[in-house]
Amino acid sequence: MIMDAIASHLVLPNRLTVPLVADLHVAQLRSPLPRGVVRIHLLEAEELTAKDTVIRGLIDGKSDPYAVLRVGTQIFTSHHVDSNLNPQWREMYEVIVHEVPGQELELEVFDKDPDQDDFLGRVKVDLDIVKKARVVDDWFNLKDVPSGNVHLRLEWLSLLSSADRLSEVIQTNQNLTSKTADPPSAAILAVYLDQAYELPMRKGNKDPSPMVQISIQDTTKESKTCYGTNSPVWEDAFTFFIQDPRKQDIDIQVKDDDRALSLGSLTIPLTRLLATHELTMDQWFQLENSGSASRIYIKLVLRVLWLSEDATPTTPSPRPSDSGSGTGHGGITSELNPMGPGGLDKPEPARPQHTTPDPDFASEGVLRIHLVEAQNLIAKDNFMGGMVKGKSDPYVKIRVSGITFRSHTIKENLNPIWNELYEVILTQLPGQEIQFELFDKDIDQDDFLGRFKLNLRDIITAHFIDTWYTLNDVKSGRVHLVLEWLPRVSDLPRLEQILQYQSQKSYQNKVVPSTAVLFVYVERAHGLPLKKSGKEPKVGAEIILKSVSYRTKICERSTSPRWDEAFYFLVRDPRDETLTVKLSHSWGQALGSLTLPLREVLVEPGLVLDRWLTLDGALPESQILLRATLKILDTQLALCRKAPGDEGNDGSGEEIIPNWDPSHLDLRYRGGFPIGSDNANTAGQVKLTIGYSMGENRLFITVHACRALAACSKDGADPYVSFILLPDKKATTKRRTATKKRDLNPEFSERFDFDFSLEESMQRRLDLSVKNSVSFMSRERELIGKLLLDLDQIDLKTGVTQWYDLVAEAN
Repeated sequence: MIMDAIASHLVLPNRLTVPLVADLHVAQLRSPLPRGVVRIHLLEAEELTAKDTVIRGLIDGKSDPYAVLRVGTQIFTSHHVDSNLNPQWREMYEVIVHEVPGQELELEVFDKDPDQDDFLGRVKVDLDIVKKARVVDDWFNLKDVPSGNVHLRLEWLSLLSSADRLSEVIQTNQNLTSKTADPPSAAILAVYLDQAYELPMRKGNKDPSPMVQISIQDTTKESKTCYGTNSPVWEDAFTFFIQDPRKQDIDIQVKDDDRALSLGSLTIPLTRLLATHELTMDQWFQLENSGSASRIYIKLVLRVLWLSEDATPTTPSPRPSDSGSGTGHGGITSELNPMGPGGLDKPEPARPQHTTPDPDFASEGVLRIHLVEAQNLIAKDNFMGGMVKGKSDPYVKIRVSGITFRSHTIKENLNPIWNELYEVILTQLPGQEIQFELFDKDIDQDDFLGRFKLNLRDIITAHFIDTWYTLNDVKSGRVHLVLEWLPRVSDLPRLEQILQYQSQKSYQNKVVPSTAVLFVYVERAHGLPLKKSGKEPKVGAEIILKSVSYRTKICERSTSPRWDEAFYFLVRDPRDETLTVKLSHSWGQALGSLTLPLREVLVEPGLVLDRWLTLDGALPESQILLRATLKILDTQLALCRKAPGDEGNDGSGEEIIPNWDPSHLDLRYRGGFPIGSDNANTAGQVKLTIGYSMGENRLFITVHACRALAACSKDGADPYVSFILLPDKKATTKRRTATKKRDLNPEFSERFDFDFSLEESMQRRLDLSVKNSVSFMSRERELIGKLLLDLDQIDLKTGVTQWYDLVAEAN
């Protein structure tokens, strides 16, 4: 499923449903430091519902409760307590929080059963409340059940960039007791795995396919695999919890993709980090048990976890007298209990007439990728030991948000034409990238033909891009793409024009372009039939459109289940397609179905249908409440013709061609659109963000990328950026980025911070150089270009992101 693939792959804030974050730098995503850590103490619960009944429910029994806690992709399960409606857990968990507001703690309680566990209630807590209060110690009402409360203590741990309080933190942690196996953490470690250089070759002098295993104590994490290279670029990030950095080491193993052949190793005691500035190491490391020139570039950032001394915990509230109702922290409102004290009936509240989805419902967009062709690819199929150049059998892999598309293979062609189309529904989250990799299809192992990456944000900003992209990490080759972030409109007359255009297009992979996207929000059902045994059903809903189907969660026994779940579908022609919803007991006994032709949505105001609908094959009163929203995908390629009589129309039906101006893009310079400059002596451009953080009292400079750099040899250049803030007699502000191999359009995304006051920052002058990394005896030119910039010319409080011209070295 597309939704499952996206949800499982976006692991930084990207994976979560969070609001867009303004001015978030790429470097913060690639070497992600979270906003904080929340320590969760699952203490106890009271007045849980009895699920293990006897004599067919006439006598209430007990439950065997356990809890499941979720924050994003982090999931924890407590132990279960036998036969107890007031369980004591006393367990502790730690979760990383990337964005607040936007992330929630979701807790669900279940009754442990031999067959299927019964639901005992849920609660959600906005972690922004914990961040503001520092400590929240309170009872929370369980929702969707008649009774039940759970007692939580939530602590917000700030991240300190100094080890001054480390001993105090470790001593405090030793006094904490819980039933979980893991002791409290004193710090977190962010590892940014950048690249390696000159790794050993495999047998037969073949390039390896390196991957990295990073281990701390009993936790091991693996990088992606870079195929067919001894100088891989991973750009992977990992986060570890650290109990005592004074006693722990980080173990790094570089291996071939079969995990058997070792390419090198490295052990770094974390005590080395404790002695560094801001607990950070950002450098090359010599690999052990490897080649003499084998190195690996890693950035390590340690942060001590500190519970603020001024944190005043909220006193535990008394147990709510009316269980199952009321409001807990974060405005989490539980459902009203339809039964009053003693089981007396209360008047049933009126059913809502419309759905209440989250504000971000139907906010996803559609990216269309047209893979057109490639040129000047490398010939990999050589003969006579490489003396006679052959061809390649190229294909393309496209990765976006955990989804991988693969083109067909074109035999023996260095200038292949694919003409293939791909579409994917995406949530607009910061930091998302689209990766393109080309390979030569071989019988044994496919050869690497190049790669490049694009930032989704740039495509969203431009809406439409038609250009060539130069392949990285190879000597030659470029790819022609047409990329479109499709505007979503509710203009019904536009649908006919788009359908007419799509009918004239054909693609090699037989894809028919979508004309619309359908968003479906399934809220609840009412008056469903009982099971054949006379018991209330456990209801799940399956939502189907053509060959794509999704399933909701299965609700606890009820004839009026509530799901509150959203789904989306790509639609080729809404006039001819039909949405089907099937309700069943645990995906078995049918409980009713709904057939909704999408043409009925087309006649609704704003293309939104939101109401109760009667179910077929059920009781007369059986209904389902859902919202179906259609958004037409308004491609710019569906060329419009001016209507006769329009001003300026000469009667020829002139086509309106979509315009595209690349000047505002955060794309690297490509062969498809040269970026001009008024300065004839320019040596390219560098993109910088310069600003002052009033909250942190520091100046920051982010080096994003360079473009259109001047070549220093036939292989281009190996550029890096170095700079100093003048005046600086002792060169204490001198900084440099990593080196990018054979790349005239390198991306760095590295941030540098300086502990200056605002006044001192405005007195500084940035002296920046882009240089070519050369050996001591090399005749290649070292300096590519320079930039001198007075910081008092910049609005440092607001921060400025801009491309700057580099001045070439004078002859």
